[in-house]
Amino acid sequence: MTDPIRPYRKLAQANRLANARLHRACARLDPAELDVARPAFFGTIQKTLNHILMVDRFYLNALLGLPLDRALLDEATFCPDLATLTAWQATADIALLAHVEDLTHGTLAGLVAIDRGERVQHDRRDDVLSHTFQHQTHHRGQVHGMLSATPVKPPQLDEFIVGDDHAARVEDMAALGWSEAYLMR
Repeated sequence: MTDPIRPYRKLAQANRLANARLHRACARLDPAELDVARPAFFGTIQKTLNHILMVDRFYLNALLGLPLDRALLDEATFCPDLATLTAWQATADIALLAHVEDLTHGTLAGLVAIDRGERVQHDRRDDVLSHTFQHQTHHRGQVHGMLSATPVKPPQLDEFIVGDDHAARVEDMAALGWSEAYLMR
């Protein structure tokens, strides 16, 4: 029997691994480099990482059935330092993964009420998850590009889902306390 949750679980795991790897690379930068103006949508590495967290929090709240929390979103948007942001992003990533782990075939297709303040949007949970993962990937790619203009080599961000990538993720898996059996189930 096919597990309809598996693709979302793998994407949530890849998301956690990619964010951890990207934040470790950014931590090797001189802190001033995080706020250097760069040709990107949000203009700096820090602001782009903040945006990733803000949107993660927005959709995670919706997925969990919680109302819009502007203070939580503002906290992410204006996070001033990478260390705090890294901890907050890890918390959001773990919560998203836990949410996905708890899904069933029935809840995956269920509707999510997305509180946008002035209106409530309703979309299927699988569509919201797909959108969230696409958004994260898109903006991590922008940070990856901005890192190319710094002394820190951008990390590989796409070696997480298939078995052949095992050697490229050993360090990351150990840091997160994950096993190959957990990742590849």
